[in-house]
Amino acid sequence: MNGYWALREAAAWIDLSDRGKICVAGEDRARLLHALCTNDVQNLAAGQGQHAFFLSEKGRVLADAYLYNAGEVIWLDTEPELRTTLREHLERYIIADDVTLTDETESLACIGIEGPKALEFALKAQFKTNANWTGEPGIRVFVPVSGKQDLIDELSKLGIPQASREEANIVRIENGKPRYGEDISDRYLVQETGLFDAVHPNKGCYLGQEIVERVRSQGQVHRLLMRLRIDGSSVPGQGVKLRRNQVDVGEITSAAYSPGSEETVALGYLRREVLDSGAVVTIADTDPPAIVRPFHS
Repeated sequence: MNGYWALREAAAWIDLSDRGKICVAGEDRARLLHALCTNDVQNLAAGQGQHAFFLSEKGRVLADAYLYNAGEVIWLDTEPELRTTLREHLERYIIADDVTLTDETESLACIGIEGPKALEFALKAQFKTNANWTGEPGIRVFVPVSGKQDLIDELSKLGIPQASREEANIVRIENGKPRYGEDISDRYLVQETGLFDAVHPNKGCYLGQEIVERVRSQGQVHRLLMRLRIDGSSVPGQGVKLRRNQVDVGEITSAAYSPGSEETVALGYLRREVLDSGAVVTIADTDPPAIVRPFHS
């Protein structure tokens, strides 16, 4: 678990090359993306990046991505599962726009350097942006596939170890960093995820914005994604139900055993009224009942 401890205490690198990388070119690139995502792309300065959601007309989360303004183009960095989905979603709205989408996933490697000391390192790259997979401070470095090994060798010389995806996933869950495909899907509304850094509060009209604003103004959030701690060392699977008095009140989306805190940690959704009441919640069908507590309690 050397990579795990490096992520928590210093820095480690994670191979994120399987993430989808879509290049958006053309004069209307910022206007199109601005109209389709939850963040302010029109005012995203060259060399800057941001996190954003792409929503359905009903306000459900179809995808998330990191957007990076590289000057002549805007890069979309998204989960591997969303590589095709996101591109096809954008293509449906290109009508008379001067916009070209190119999938560059296979031509670019992506290495994440994350941990408390990750931002101390200066590395050469085609482009890089502040972003993280684990919830620790991080930078994401993109290089041509042909230069990937040179970058890894440079990291080795700097004494930065590799963290496996399994190790990184534990840290991600410890830090409450949700991932689309596990903790977020098109079942959920923006406010249920709690990722408000991906939503500009007053950018104006975009696809799904009416629903986002209605939920915000009326406070109609019935469930929330939470960091959870679970009694015992057994790790529940995705989709395991959470219960109060034999009634389902939520579900686990991802879980892992934490060597750092020596307990099982998880992400999951809980009904708002259960959180407000402080009632005892347990994992379904465990004997004896495994108690689940939000991190704030």
